[in-house]
Amino acid sequence: MSDPLARLVGELSRLPGVGPKTATRMAHHFLRIGRDEASNLAQAILDVKDQLFHCGTCNAITSTEPCSICGDPSRDQTRICVVEEPFNIQPIERTGEHRGLYHVLLGALSPQRGIGPQELAIDQLLQRLGDVEEVILATNPNVEGEATALYLARLLNSRGVTVSRLAFGMPVGGDIEFTDEVTLGRSLAGRQKI
Repeated sequence: MSDPLARLVGELSRLPGVGPKTATRMAHHFLRIGRDEASNLAQAILDVKDQLFHCGTCNAITSTEPCSICGDPSRDQTRICVVEEPFNIQPIERTGEHRGLYHVLLGALSPQRGIGPQELAIDQLLQRLGDVEEVILATNPNVEGEATALYLARLLNSRGVTVSRLAFGMPVGGDIEFTDEVTLGRSLAGRQKI
């Protein structure tokens, strides 16, 4: 491989979820596209770096301070939904069910990777608790997300804040036969009267 191509493959391989094979395919695709397309992609990347930043209040990605959610007076100021990453906000927003605020932790607890409470935006969350009545923990249902939710629940309960967790269970249209034991167990534990 030529030096520029090898360098591009190396840089692309550093992206999350992109391995060497995918990076090589992408690099060869960039060789085939026109210079204008390549320039547009490069400019889009630079624009993201130059024009976007984390909201100083909630850590969402924004081009204005505060972000559009934090700056919206019609949002429920007494509820904060806590997520791990900025891209976790949009799926929740699309449901139309949460009309409160958000707080992005910028990660999850992971002692194996050296990520403790000090590396997350937990102190920033605690400073926002003023009139907050409920904190909804919407961390991922994996080991790190569960550990983070448990840590936050203990911390927030000690401060008199109501803490709730997203319900987990079987997806709509799912089949019990193909549902794993953990998901099925959570579905049973989180059952509701009808």
